[in-house]
Amino acid sequence: MQAAFYVKQGPAREVLQVGEQPTAEPGPGEVRVHLKTSGVNPSDWKSRSGRTAPMSAPLIIPHSDGAGDIDRVGPGVANRVGERVWVWNGQWRRPHGTAAEYIVLPSAQAVLLPEHIGYAEGACFGIPALTALQAVRLAELSPAWTAMIVGGAGSVAHYAIQFAKMRGARVITTVSGPEKAAHARMAGADEVVNYRTENVGRLVKTLTEGRGIDAVIELDLSTNGKDYPNILRTILVLPIATPVLPSSARSSKATG
Repeated sequence: MQAAFYVKQGPAREVLQVGEQPTAEPGPGEVRVHLKTSGVNPSDWKSRSGRTAPMSAPLIIPHSDGAGDIDRVGPGVANRVGERVWVWNGQWRRPHGTAAEYIVLPSAQAVLLPEHIGYAEGACFGIPALTALQAVRLAELSPAWTAMIVGGAGSVAHYAIQFAKMRGARVITTVSGPEKAAHARMAGADEVVNYRTENVGRLVKTLTEGRGIDAVIELDLSTNGKDYPNILRTILVLPIATPVLPSSARSSKATG
């Protein structure tokens, strides 16, 4: 099979190669996917550049996300040949990812892709969509809440907006320009703030009538964290005191 690969870390132009690599066969519980698309995430290029960790194998085929068709199954797997699927964690703890014609991985990591969704969209589900879903779940968003999702035109935030709206939350997001604002609104954002031309903290306070936001889904805390003490809603927590009974009640309780 043809694949993109590297045998040393560094800039893409210097280390990435394209050439023939062995085509793996699925083992027990595994499927082989004939890939149509491969998704690139920041974790992929950071690993290739050597910014995060040394190489885990002598030769790496990068990328965790992708989509394609199952063409073979291993022992113990029901007949899934021909299924359109999207894959996740393709290169997690294994040397061969989705930047190739084929990938072999556990059957559970090849998820059915509905017919009306294209392969390109399927290759974006893994890291971006699952990260967004986990963030929205942890925030426990509800219809009574207003959430701020930072960077609404980015892939993770774009999914987070959609998941938050599915839970009924009101969503305020930040962007850097008109085209990105339109993209965020298409995902369902209720309010869009241009952080380059508007004061985020002041406008969020206005949009929430001074109440503040209930939760933040943040992608760059070191840059934006300074704003949050002023725009997060303050929740007053009262201590639960032990009730003090009148002396007569204490006496009757003690003797009863």
